Amino acid sequence: MGAAPTILEPTEETQHVTEHATRDLLRLATAGSVDDGKSTLIGRLLYDTKSVLADQLSAVEAATLARGGGEVDLALLTDGLRAEREQGITIDVAYRYFSTATRAFVLADTPGHVQYTRNMVTGASTAELAIVLVDARKGVLEQTRRHATITALLRVPHVVLAVNKMDLVDFDEATFRAIADEFTAYALSLGIPDVTAVPLSALTGDNVVDRSTRTSWYDGPTLLEHLESVPVGRDALSEPFRFPVQVVIRPRTAEHPDYRGYAGRVASGVVSVGDEVTVLPSGKRSTVVGIDTFDGPLTEAHAPQSVTLRLADDVDVARGDVLVPTASTVEVGSDLEGTVCWLAEKRSVLGARLLVRVGTRTVRALLREVNARLDVDTLTVEAWDGVDTLHAVDATDTSSDIPPRALTLNAIGRVKIRLAEPIVLDEYATHRRTGGFLLVDPADGTTLAAGMIGATLLDRLAPTPSAQDDDDWFAGAGI
Repeated sequence: MGAAPTILEPTEETQHVTEHATRDLLRLATAGSVDDGKSTLIGRLLYDTKSVLADQLSAVEAATLARGGGEVDLALLTDGLRAEREQGITIDVAYRYFSTATRAFVLADTPGHVQYTRNMVTGASTAELAIVLVDARKGVLEQTRRHATITALLRVPHVVLAVNKMDLVDFDEATFRAIADEFTAYALSLGIPDVTAVPLSALTGDNVVDRSTRTSWYDGPTLLEHLESVPVGRDALSEPFRFPVQVVIRPRTAEHPDYRGYAGRVASGVVSVGDEVTVLPSGKRSTVVGIDTFDGPLTEAHAPQSVTLRLADDVDVARGDVLVPTASTVEVGSDLEGTVCWLAEKRSVLGARLLVRVGTRTVRALLREVNARLDVDTLTVEAWDGVDTLHAVDATDTSSDIPPRALTLNAIGRVKIRLAEPIVLDEYATHRRTGGFLLVDPADGTTLAAGMIGATLLDRLAPTPSAQDDDDWFAGAGI
């Protein structure tokens, strides 16, 4: 008779790992003008939540001593690049990770300079919350409005106005209220629904993690209390089901000779065994008969779980296809219109052959129009009617002359793109996780632009250009 199996009690370490895996995850981005104290604030969050390793702290203490000593410069915990430390500025997006007893955080630290608008777009594109810093001595600046505009454009659902350096204005309530009222009014005019203002001092730690005794007039949450309590992931669950297929699994082994599964991540919504789904863009229909995971089968899956779905019918499904509820109406088409932020040094060229990536799907395309450009500083839109045939040149054009309707680095504009094959065209306004796209240079794989399908803040600020009979001068372009 065999010995009874030994049952191992969970150790403190395994319990910690399990608890961490079940915590909510909040993705957030920070933005602020130069010298508003953003790096110090992030350093304070990391330090006060005990997310700093001993050797990291020792290195920061040594660097502070080399600069002349004094209070430990927590900004050096985030300004890791040598160039940043030498110049005292942050010049790229850096991702920081920390956690508390109730929630895990991924923080995108974006630069404050005007010329790095594309970096903020990158950092905020996946964020559910944005922290916009303001120096209490300077108030709301042009750069503050720029960051709020980009936040609204990307539809980040929650915004924190961190009024920093309150210690330098003697924690004056009137100063804080005036800044908070001005920013909140501006944010509401952009359509940002949720703004929470917090008076704090990143240098001394007031209202960052611990409540300050010097702001008795403030009864709101500390910054960390708000980060721990803000709703997370609800939009993804409330949106209709979307499942972009990443890979088709067919092991063809003796154990699984006929297994066919479609692996990917649930982008939004919920799917259950027995649900009727449609495969797009083909339009084929079937029923979900199994939901498999590494840990075993499920009866239901929701965003953002990674699963493998099995269907009742042997329908043609490939990477890039999207499974949606059969009962829903989903737009599919070959003409994409949306707003892009231009990310590349290379300018836009009308007629350029591109690759468009939407979810897990990549298709060939042509840039048909650039018909509007947003001035983020003034919130004005320069709109153009029709196609600029004067500058319709080949995608390989390298001339130094920049056409008047071209998008250059950091520019935000509206484009029309002709696709070689139909794709799912979810509007970003209602489907943030599947309504985004990338424009890629097919020659070298460079990402040219990041975009949002459908109407955005740009369209609300300016009317859509009137349609003109411009003829389809891309006919016969070979896509």
